[in-house]
Amino acid sequence: MSSGSVFLCLVGAVVVLAFIILVNAIRVVPEYQRLVVLRLGRVLTAPKGPGIVFIIPIVDRPVKVDLREQIREVPHQVSITKDNAPISIDFLWYFKVVEPTASVVAVGNFELSAAGMATTTLRSVIGGIALDEVLSQRENINTTLRTKLDEVTERWGVKVTNVEIREIIPPREVQEAMNRQMTAERIRRAVVTESTGTREAAINVAEGEKQSAILRAEGLKQSAILSAEGERQSQQLRAEGFALALQKIFDTAKGIDQNTMTLQYFEALKSMGAGASSKFIFPLEFTSMVEKFIGGKK
Repeated sequence: MSSGSVFLCLVGAVVVLAFIILVNAIRVVPEYQRLVVLRLGRVLTAPKGPGIVFIIPIVDRPVKVDLREQIREVPHQVSITKDNAPISIDFLWYFKVVEPTASVVAVGNFELSAAGMATTTLRSVIGGIALDEVLSQRENINTTLRTKLDEVTERWGVKVTNVEIREIIPPREVQEAMNRQMTAERIRRAVVTESTGTREAAINVAEGEKQSAILRAEGLKQSAILSAEGERQSQQLRAEGFALALQKIFDTAKGIDQNTMTLQYFEALKSMGAGASSKFIFPLEFTSMVEKFIGGKK
């Protein structure tokens, strides 16, 4: 091999090596990531990114850190409650890295460490709560878990944003008792609903009968008023007619002389004599009338 060929090979190797170094020296960091660069084992002052970041190959070791909120699942864990009841709980925890450098330097694997801490914290929290409270105070347990986890992960540059218990599985006998209680509660609600409906129906019927009775009484009252008013007017008309008749008789009687009255008495005596009675009573005025009548004839 000639010297010229050797030179060309060396130049090509240098070019390839330079290209490889250049490619490894340029990194494109997305908006949601940061590069924590360790130069000869020491962390640089601040994380790199976003955008184009230049590093020194071999000398710098970059570590990518995702700043987006992450979600992790903690599988079912058996915990013992304060009243010694074993329950199985699984939950989700949400976190995000707020200090990329601390998440790389302060802990080897913060996700694994946080998951182990979450399991330990869960058992500690459940151990201080009775079974009934575990089933009824899920939101309080979530808040307690989030607070305790955040206290631990804060030194790792990680913020626990939320904790959500997904499922709580109580012991079988507790589940059966809860099912019986739920059945009894449904029956109670059905009975209460039925009795409420019956009561409201009775109230509606009574209210209807009350309104009907009021209307009937009002009708009878109006009818009695109208009847009394008609009777009063009828009696008034009869009284007025009777008064007019008396007035007519009185006016007519003023024009009758003594002889006519005497003849009327005789007609009355004639009618009395036609009867079966054998005794007659004559008023004193009758004698004077007869005397006047006889005297007039003379």
